[in-house]
Amino acid sequence: MAPVDFKLLIDRAEAISKEFEYGAEGVRKGVKEFLRLMDVGLQNDGEAMTMIPTYVTGVPNGTEKGVYLAIDLGGTNFRVCSVSLSGDTKLPYPILLPCKTGGIIREDTPRGPLSRRSRTLFATGFTFSFPVDQRAVNKGYLIRWTKGFDIADAIGKDVCELLQTEIDALGLPVKVAALVNDTVGTLMARSYESPGKSGTLLGAIFGTGTNGAYVEKLNKITKMTKRGTQVEEHDTSTGEMVVNTEWGSFDNALKVLPNTLYDRQLDENSVNPGIQMFEKRISGMFLGEILRNAILGLKKDAGLFSATEIPEEAPLNVPWSVDTSVLSFVEADDTTDLSKTKVILEEQLGIPAAGLHTEEARAIKTLVHAIGKRSARLSAVPIAAIVLATGKIKPSSEPVIIPIQKLSLFEQGIKAVKNAFSGKPPAAAIPASGSVKSDKDKAETKKELEVIDIGVDGSVVEFYPGFEKYVREALREVEELGVEGEKRIRMGVAKDGSGVGAALIALIAARAAGVNTPS
Repeated sequence: MAPVDFKLLIDRAEAISKEFEYGAEGVRKGVKEFLRLMDVGLQNDGEAMTMIPTYVTGVPNGTEKGVYLAIDLGGTNFRVCSVSLSGDTKLPYPILLPCKTGGIIREDTPRGPLSRRSRTLFATGFTFSFPVDQRAVNKGYLIRWTKGFDIADAIGKDVCELLQTEIDALGLPVKVAALVNDTVGTLMARSYESPGKSGTLLGAIFGTGTNGAYVEKLNKITKMTKRGTQVEEHDTSTGEMVVNTEWGSFDNALKVLPNTLYDRQLDENSVNPGIQMFEKRISGMFLGEILRNAILGLKKDAGLFSATEIPEEAPLNVPWSVDTSVLSFVEADDTTDLSKTKVILEEQLGIPAAGLHTEEARAIKTLVHAIGKRSARLSAVPIAAIVLATGKIKPSSEPVIIPIQKLSLFEQGIKAVKNAFSGKPPAAAIPASGSVKSDKDKAETKKELEVIDIGVDGSVVEFYPGFEKYVREALREVEELGVEGEKRIRMGVAKDGSGVGAALIALIAARAAGVNTPS
């Protein structure tokens, strides 16, 4: 085997990494195009970035109380949760209710006539992780099954009505109050526990996939008022509605998104070429494959691993076999000889560590850093655009003082995982401040109202080293935001949008409908 020219290798790795650079001008062009596509989606049905009205017309403020249910049907699990809210801004852990094939195990549950006579109903949020045409807060028609499900006679039917029919057959005092998207649930969960006076503007997921939901003015969702549009009666008292952007399909036409050789290779080999082009550049489902493509390119062009025997069946040679966690581990490796990277490459990519040179590991780390940084900077585009579109940034004559975030998103994520295993409830992202003098109270309230609160969830935003740092760096480069605008944006991890978040949406919907629920 020919020896590796390490200078050539590093030079080529740096050249490839430059292809992933997403500079300030790219960010600004991305924000401008995102704003345009937001308007297009708010005015018209059938757009790639669909801007779906959710019929959720309010967000919680942390004072709500009561017992609510959540039903979560995803691709892997089915769960039923009971969520008890105490009105103290602390999100409870949902209590999982026992289930069995054919229905819920009804232990100490009133049956038949007794439950039907009950004036109190348990409002339920139904998280249904399949494509639906939503026409009311609790009405959505199944478009198609995904994730291996195939129940033909459900296509085109209202999934909430199907569920309610079965609940009524059991005689249970349960009302399906809301059909829930997990991104909307993230917004709700964050709004409930968000510290201070300001409500949460945006719920965003940066994990296996990516999406966002935000609070929009009703009069901007003009497609709901077009002649011939089927829109159910809904609460208009707040003048607002949560919109599910479906931003994974932002710029499918690739007018402004970066498009390297390695992105094109990924798209061509995906199950949906030409679709979800934004998601394919930033989310956990795809970052590992982008890295694999780039490594193979480096192997071909610069002799990477030429002194190492790599089995043909190694994950490096198998499409879609490299997990995004590989990038996180490599990015976090601060050892001088990159020994941790070598171990990960052997365990996850099938490259024998014994034959790996440190410079080869360094070349891969260079690629990893470039791919991860681009993902974070791209993620700033929808955040900035939504902040601007909703008018949250306005000239201010006074400097804005934001409470110091005690934990980074990474640290918040680690703490949430530890709490989940220990059974401890999560604390608010920023501890409640101590008492202040009464003459300062109004000033503090004004400052707090300047905060732009955003709830985030997902493995990439929580655990990828430096992700938040690079998001904020890109936000500062948006001229309308700048340094002061970026400082006003407060991000906090919001867990379990499909469980607790769904229950909170049920709360909002039940309140609007006048449903009497347990306290």
